[in-house]
Amino acid sequence: MNYFKLLFLFIALWTGTTLVQAQGFNWQEVEPGVWKGVVGKPESYDLLKASGATPNKAGLANIGKADFPLPQSEISAVVRDGKTYLRFPLEKKEQLYGFGLNFQTVHQRGKILQLHVDHYGGKDNGRTHAPVPFYVSSNGYGVFVNSARYLNVYAGSGVRVDSKNPPVAKDRNTDKSWTSRPYSDAVEILVPAEGVEVYVFGGPRPLDAVKRYNLFNGGGYLPPRWGLGFTQRVRTLYNEEQVKEEAKLFADKGYPLDFIGLEPGWQSKAYPCTFEWDKGRFPDPARFVKDMKNVGIRVNLWTNPYVSPEASIFKSIKPFTGSHSVWVGAVPDLTMPEAQKIFWNQFEKDHVNIGVSGYKIDEVDGYDHYLWPDIATFPSGISAEQMRQTYGLLVQKQSAELFKKNNTRTFGLVRASNGGGTSFPYVIYNDYYNHEDFITALINSGFAGVLWTPEVRASKTGEEWLRRFQSNVFSPMAMINAWASGTKPWTYPEVADQVKEMALLRMQMMPYWYTEFAKYHFEGTPPFRAMNLEDGFMMENKQEVAYASNVNLEENPYAEAVAKEVKDQYMAGEYLLVAPMFAGQTTRKVILPKGRWYDFYTGEFVGDGQVLTVTPGLDKIPVYVKDGGIIPMMPPMLHAPKAGEKVNLEIRHYGEKPGTYKLYDDDGETFDYEKGKFSWREVKVERQKNGKMKGTIAKAQAGKPNNFENVTWKFMTQK
Repeated sequence: MNYFKLLFLFIALWTGTTLVQAQGFNWQEVEPGVWKGVVGKPESYDLLKASGATPNKAGLANIGKADFPLPQSEISAVVRDGKTYLRFPLEKKEQLYGFGLNFQTVHQRGKILQLHVDHYGGKDNGRTHAPVPFYVSSNGYGVFVNSARYLNVYAGSGVRVDSKNPPVAKDRNTDKSWTSRPYSDAVEILVPAEGVEVYVFGGPRPLDAVKRYNLFNGGGYLPPRWGLGFTQRVRTLYNEEQVKEEAKLFADKGYPLDFIGLEPGWQSKAYPCTFEWDKGRFPDPARFVKDMKNVGIRVNLWTNPYVSPEASIFKSIKPFTGSHSVWVGAVPDLTMPEAQKIFWNQFEKDHVNIGVSGYKIDEVDGYDHYLWPDIATFPSGISAEQMRQTYGLLVQKQSAELFKKNNTRTFGLVRASNGGGTSFPYVIYNDYYNHEDFITALINSGFAGVLWTPEVRASKTGEEWLRRFQSNVFSPMAMINAWASGTKPWTYPEVADQVKEMALLRMQMMPYWYTEFAKYHFEGTPPFRAMNLEDGFMMENKQEVAYASNVNLEENPYAEAVAKEVKDQYMAGEYLLVAPMFAGQTTRKVILPKGRWYDFYTGEFVGDGQVLTVTPGLDKIPVYVKDGGIIPMMPPMLHAPKAGEKVNLEIRHYGEKPGTYKLYDDDGETFDYEKGKFSWREVKVERQKNGKMKGTIAKAQAGKPNNFENVTWKFMTQK
């Protein structure tokens, strides 16, 4: 035993604390490019156990091997006083992304956060709907801390006196480069437990690390086709006839609609909930759900999980609930099989078995004044803190199983998630309503393994309504949430035609959206993601530019873009760059990655690796396509295609380069794709000897799904 180990042991004995030095984890490669390290005694309940995440081994194998991306000797952990102190090295020019669903910032280096499930309160301080303890480095790796505790994160903000690369002390009086936040060379995370599991995800690109993280957690969810259509959430106290009338108005006016969301009034009691239909407003729920499906519209039900004393299940579930109530409703301990059976049997009997297609699960996120406090107890012995961190995971996992059992896909809304929840059929939403911040959240969702919708509710002007609607169409769930406002797509008549055009564009793009979600499932690529994950976005010497303080913007306008956070434009699928407009804007800057880019609507060349200033007019949201981009489209239907329904396919090609695309197909509704009942058809565009482009699509395989016919080609870029 050397001197340092003796000294370490002496300190532990002298202070009377539990002190474990774990510098140099024993890393085990558990999947290709994924390493697990353990320090101390990890708790038996964590994020991965709560979510039940199972790695998508085939997808991980397809990405292939990677080298361990960090110097192992510089990763350290210490367990002291019942807490675990983690330290991961940072290079000077490294940027960090992730740490959950942030709304205002994309760059996370220098941030101090407490990762804590909560309603978003307007600050990126770690308290958010999905405080996922996963971060991604611009150097091409990711780190995930598998703990269901509130984690304190110092993301390159603390400076140790024994730092390997300490900052230089400067005189504030005379040195203009003095800063109140000196350089830090580490990410430090405090875990309030006597041990923890840590996972490291290799690259070599940041996107590869994100893909490995998503696949390790099962891969993204593949929604039913109807889930990617349009949804309207109706007013709280609507009855059966009012819902049917609203659906008829959509059809009569020619606006697409795939599912309607019923808000709290469908229940006999809400806040807390009975989970039972109000027989005054819905006298025959089974007939109502059937009638809606007969006109091509599915039904989604709002709920929260807090059990009313008037609920039929209250007495039976009460022994399996927590010490504190929410709105005087019992809080089921959903880690217990007994509570799960009673609770979800009610949902299965009264909802799923009559054809309800999904849920909006509300208020599992926060507001300390109404959720259970951290002093609450639960009969399973799981702490209130751990329950808070994982309740969103539990309701997602357990409700999804109801539909999986029936071999029927679902797609819904939830207010909280966390690490391990990538494979669940839910999109996060909240009560916050800042359009710009909604787009930043959409960008950050791609680093957190979750989905987010910048929903539309109401607006002060028709312009704002249209701008919100435009970006909502280029998101995971195209939704108007009119539970309080009663707004419809045509509420603002001055922009009703443009809104209809955007809604129909959403439907036209169904083959593209569906394929991109298939890639999320099979390959781990987030369908909506930050520009920082796009090849060619950062300059070759990206770190120097990102941290440069004396950049000549006249000579290099691109440096202006990279030196700042880019949080108002994003990638949508493989080929599209989306740059939303906000109310009051007539122009905006758009940063193009290296490579030639083309206007989505016209096919015209717009630029290559430069900053554009665009004036698109009110009718259009700026969208650009990579050179060689292929976008499969279908006719603008009012409902998503049903299982077995064939549609015509228009394949658009942009630019001057040849292009390839893998077009995905299955029945669009069941889990039969897990049994191999799916197809990837290669789409190719090649330049012929006469200089003209020609497209081909692989023939449908015998016995595989084929929902496309009458393929036509549209070459958007004309010489």
